[in-house]
Amino acid sequence: MTDLGFVGPSRPAHDYRFLSVTDGDTPTIAMAIRMVSIDTPESDFGGAPATAQAALDRTRARLLDGTYDALPRDLRDYLVSRITPDAAQRHQAAGKAAAEAHAEMVTTRLTRPDGSQRKLAVIATGELVESNGRLLAYTAPWFTGGSADPLPPRDDPRRRTFNLDMVALGWAATFLIYPSLPSAADLNLLLDEAEAAWTRQLGAWAEFGEDLLLGYEYRACIKLGAREVTDPAKTIGQAYQRVCVDLRTLREVGLYGYHDVPPHHRLWIWEDDLERAREDLPITP
Repeated sequence: MTDLGFVGPSRPAHDYRFLSVTDGDTPTIAMAIRMVSIDTPESDFGGAPATAQAALDRTRARLLDGTYDALPRDLRDYLVSRITPDAAQRHQAAGKAAAEAHAEMVTTRLTRPDGSQRKLAVIATGELVESNGRLLAYTAPWFTGGSADPLPPRDDPRRRTFNLDMVALGWAATFLIYPSLPSAADLNLLLDEAEAAWTRQLGAWAEFGEDLLLGYEYRACIKLGAREVTDPAKTIGQAYQRVCVDLRTLREVGLYGYHDVPPHHRLWIWEDDLERAREDLPITP
């Protein structure tokens, strides 16, 4: 028996739609991409708006009646202020508008001057495949580089990723999650665009309000609003699994302190990855 003393990384299996076999060792599948470093509002998470609003209303009631007193008071107050009677409807409408903005952006930027279609450039990064089986990647137009489709200069806006432009237009919030982090130059460009969009209240904030629940806030509140909660601590643990770091100070603000940090200055670390992140990043507890 041969034992090299090394086992390569392995991830759980996921189900993908099979498309075809193109070679003896090459099946082709349909695989969704999770655009890394950004988060848009959800368009159907939690069910139809009325169903999702019922879950949010349960969350609000529990934040007020003591069920979730294990959460810090300031976080509870913050969430209560954002769970308005139309919070689900506004959030899902923002999600649909973000999807439309993304589709329009892709259609426009993948169309060459002669009307033909470019391919999509996919730059996989970080952990490569996330828990739902989606490829973690940046996406951008693919330029063939020939005379009919020359590659623009590096700083040309036509080479910007769709991830970056969704943030710049205010349709996505930054969602930086260790270890899938961009280079320093790309990180600072992303943060600058995010700060400008937040300061100017572009996109989703312009159309649906400054108090719009961000995608990860909305998902957490839907989880807190499950129909039956027999173990509040367990439910809180399912809703809050990432530690937030303030990028302005590189200080950890914990599982429940993110609301004190402006959206564009939040870095996220899965609680299980925290010790490794402390070794890799210049963060302080």
